[in-house]
Amino acid sequence: MPMASLNLLPHPLPFSSSSSSCSFSKGFVPCCNIHVVNPKSTLQHMGSLKPTLVVKSSVGVADNISSFTGGATSYSISSLKFKLLSIVSGLNRGLAANEDDLRKAEAAAKELEDAAGLVDLSVDIDKLQGRWKLIYSSAFSSRNLGGSRPGPSTGRLLPISLGQVFQRIDIFNKDFDNIVELQLGTPWPLPPFGAIATLAHKFELIGSSKIKIVYNKTTVKTIGSLSQLPPLEVPRLPDGLRPPSNSGEFEVTYVDSDTRVTRGDRGELRIFVIA
Repeated sequence: MPMASLNLLPHPLPFSSSSSSCSFSKGFVPCCNIHVVNPKSTLQHMGSLKPTLVVKSSVGVADNISSFTGGATSYSISSLKFKLLSIVSGLNRGLAANEDDLRKAEAAAKELEDAAGLVDLSVDIDKLQGRWKLIYSSAFSSRNLGGSRPGPSTGRLLPISLGQVFQRIDIFNKDFDNIVELQLGTPWPLPPFGAIATLAHKFELIGSSKIKIVYNKTTVKTIGSLSQLPPLEVPRLPDGLRPPSNSGEFEVTYVDSDTRVTRGDRGELRIFVIA
């Protein structure tokens, strides 16, 4: 009795001719366009089959990956960081900022923060280590050296000009020093002289991205023509007489190996670069 022959291998499914080749280029990452091919029209004898997914590769820039991963790429984050630094670079640390400058800096910082996502210093605390240079503070637009807090005016009544501002952070000893360079005017014929004020704090991490600092002491060291004078430690006020701003908090909203963005407890936007 003759036996029926069984062909268990179906005929190959038809593929789009454009799916037969993939092109790659250095510096680009291929992204995928998905085409659905319904085999019913050519394989009627095989009965009802589910549509087959055919993946076609095409060349696209790195930003296209975000449509598949749901997040920003390192390329787009770098572009947003460059945009923010470009906006604030000519504002004299914020002292020359007007309302329009403040809005542009705020919008650019928000774009970078949203693209990079939340900061987790519980695993990246080492990124805080080092000496950081302040390149922008939104609070300096108030034209005083205390920002949104009380501070000496930078106007003509008090001849003080603000130099560079740094933060020195030691994650091992929990030291957090704000270092301010000042140029002080003197009556003629005395030459002007400069000073460096170091406001020493201790810090602790609160949650994943918030830093609390507690004031310890202030040391002033003259520079320039009076640099031979020894450092002067400003006497510490008794606990009952200390102002409520003895401590403060701020949130680190973006940080990498060379740039840091923070939001102060009074709304200050501050931008630092590694020094």
